[in-house]
This record gives sequence, structure tokens and C-alpha cells, in this order.
Amino acid sequence: MKVVVLSGSKIGSKTRIAMNYTVNSIHKKYPNADVTLLDLALFDVQFSDGRNYMEYEGDTKFVIQTVMEADVIVIGTPIFQASIPATLKNIFDLAPEKAFQGKVISMIITAGSQRHFLVAEQQLKPILTFMKAQMVSTYVFIEEKDFLRKEIVNDDVLFRIDRLVEDTFVLAETYTKILEAEEAKYGF
Repeated sequence: MKVVVLSGSKIGSKTRIAMNYTVNSIHKKYPNADVTLLDLALFDVQFSDGRNYMEYEGDTKFVIQTVMEADVIVIGTPIFQASIPATLKNIFDLAPEKAFQGKVISMIITAGSQRHFLVAEQQLKPILTFMKAQMVSTYVFIEEKDFLRKEIVNDDVLFRIDRLVEDTFVLAETYTKILEAEEAKYGF
């Protein structure tokens, strides 16, 4: 199973800290998973200009092709000005309309305060639904107060990330079995 853990911002460190923990959690629980961490801060991704994603070159092609080849995507994003960052939205814009069909996606959100708790529900989930993702219904929301000295210090947050990883893999495995059973009905 190919897993992409996507840290969806060019600035800040809290989302990357959460995504590093997520990668470690995946490796502990699912050592056979093929995990790739994509931190958008490390890539020079062009803004979408309407071309097919395969026509881009360099970092843009690498990032979007890696996302497209994944079976599972864990999206990590900060919330800035009550919205997702443009770097993450650009990834969605680069991808085809049904890019996430057959993919299981879960989310980890970092924000300065509780006031941004519903941004994932109001902005991110509608985009992912439109792009045909199978989404883990819950997500992890991490506030500023949950970090200290570049570490997550809230044990409940760590537990919720571990649980999100489990829920993501259970949904991916279940979804795969359902698709295989449906395909088997055709007998070829």
C-alpha cells in the first residue's frame, strides 16, 4: 500500500512536526507500508495553469505524480486566516477532477486556536468529496497550546494521531476488499 503523508504548507513547523509523528506511527503499526513524506516547503511547485498534471516538470511533476500514485493520503495543513494555505489548494488544482477516486484520505489540522476547528469541515472536506476521496470521517485538530519546543506535548493529541492512522488503514483495507469483491462479480 502506497501512503503519502503530505505536509501542506511552505511556512511554519507545527504541521511538519505532526506529520513526522504520523510517519513514525505508520512505520510502527504498519511496517510494510510504502510511506512517502511530502513536505511542500521542500519543493518548488508551480501554480496550476490548467495543464494535465503529467505535462509539468521538476518538483511539480514529482509531487503531483507521487500524490496521484498513492493509495492512502494523510493531509496535514495549518489554518491561516481561517483557511487552508494556497500551497495545499494548488495541489488540488493541479490534480484532475476525480484525482482521489479510489483513495482513502485522512486529515491532521494545526491551528492557533479552537476558532478554526470547522475549517476542515467547511473547506477541506468539500474539496476532497468533489474529487471523489474516501475520507476518514474524523480528523485530528491540534492547537498551538499542544506544542512546546518543537514537540507535541499533549498525550491526547498523540493518541488521536495514532488512532487516526489505525482508522485510515482499516478504511483503506476495507475499501480494497469491497472493490475486489465487486470486481470478482464480473468473472474476468
